[in-house]
Amino acid sequence: MTMTIGKLAEAGGVGVETVRYYQRRGLLAEPERAGGYGGVRRYDDSDLRRLRFVRSAQAAGFTLDQIAELLDLDARNDRPRARELARERLDALDAKITELTQARNALRKLAHECGKGGEGPCPILAAFDS
Repeated sequence: MTMTIGKLAEAGGVGVETVRYYQRRGLLAEPERAGGYGGVRRYDDSDLRRLRFVRSAQAAGFTLDQIAELLDLDARNDRPRARELARERLDALDAKITELTQARNALRKLAHECGKGGEGPCPILAAFDS
């Protein structure tokens, strides 16, 4: 099955400009125009799979540079480096989860203190004002 860039973008859940941006970044191929100059570029299922891969990798927090490396690693079947990239991403996610958990706990404590009422400024506002 072949599709236009608009249909590819729609099937991949992105806009046409996103597809073009990925092409400029070398993440997606830019097919030749059908019938030469002025013809429509046609995309196939492999282009859609690659677009979905890029989107899924982004959702996992990989940067576009890391995604380009993952695509290259896939072409070379370099599992050890792909695994290393995944471990690095997991470490970064774990650090972010720790940071967010600490922020949630601090805010929970402030909300509890604020809920007690009393004199003076709200502990939440006072915490953010300092």
